Amino acid sequence: MMSPNIKGALLSLMSFGIYATHDVIVKTLGAAYSPFQIVFFSVLFSFPLAMVLLIRDTEPGHLRPIHPWWTALRTVSAVTTGASAFYAFSNLPLAQVYAILFAAPLLITILSIPILGERVRLRRWMAVIVGLCGVLVVLRPGATELGAGHLAALVAAFCSALASIIVRKIGNEERPVVLVLYPMLTNFLVMGALTAFVYVPMPLDHLALNATMAVLGFTASVIIIYAYKAAEAVIVAPMQYSQILWATVFGVLLFDEIPDALTLVGAGIIIASGVYIVLREGVADTSENTPVLQNRSRFETGMIPRISLLLRLRKDKRPNAS
Repeated sequence: MMSPNIKGALLSLMSFGIYATHDVIVKTLGAAYSPFQIVFFSVLFSFPLAMVLLIRDTEPGHLRPIHPWWTALRTVSAVTTGASAFYAFSNLPLAQVYAILFAAPLLITILSIPILGERVRLRRWMAVIVGLCGVLVVLRPGATELGAGHLAALVAAFCSALASIIVRKIGNEERPVVLVLYPMLTNFLVMGALTAFVYVPMPLDHLALNATMAVLGFTASVIIIYAYKAAEAVIVAPMQYSQILWATVFGVLLFDEIPDALTLVGAGIIIASGVYIVLREGVADTSENTPVLQNRSRFETGMIPRISLLLRLRKDKRPNAS
């Protein structure tokens, strides 16, 4: 009989494979449309699916945030992440984008110090420094021409880390429905307004691809919930790095993108440092807040509800599920 940890690992691998397929569609549509337009239609199709989940919220209360400024900052961060990540996927090789986005756990570790009051000791600091060196290996400043796509990926990594750490700070006090709805509504309004300036008519098959993105994101979210319910977080969390394998395969087969050696080396360094941080946070008395280990979602876009919030809606009772 399959052990819970193996079951959770396999479910999470399936989930992140679906997420990678989602990003292939982003890249495909990005060849013809602005990221603002892609985000707008993605949110439009995601709304009904998100509402199905949100009706499970039985917590009494209103939709006014308890922490309005933190909620506003998280909303801006999530919206910025979505547009930036979609732009990066549209303009850079898939593997390179993932390698840069994988720096988010390193940034979460740094941001946890001023925002959560986390104490980061020498070993985790060394892992962060090594991981950031891996980012430099991927970017190779001075040796390669850095463009807007690289900047967008870096912005997405930072803003995703900021949004995640804010959820860690206020997530236990704010209603999940508040933390889900504000980024989605802001995405809908802001991206809708920007789309008016860059709109290109979409044929039915491209609209269907946008709808498929929403379904894929929803499906991956549900699967990863079951993964976290089956296995320990320290087993499931590192599985997000499997996306680099999917990105390499999809890049070669669909976009003629063959990642160079330095991109793979840099990605390996970043992944190794991220996994080390997750494992260190899983050790008793190492981390009070476990900010990276409890970052159950991939990069924050404000289009698909965070896994931690969905776990709360399903009445997850495990400690630190935020």
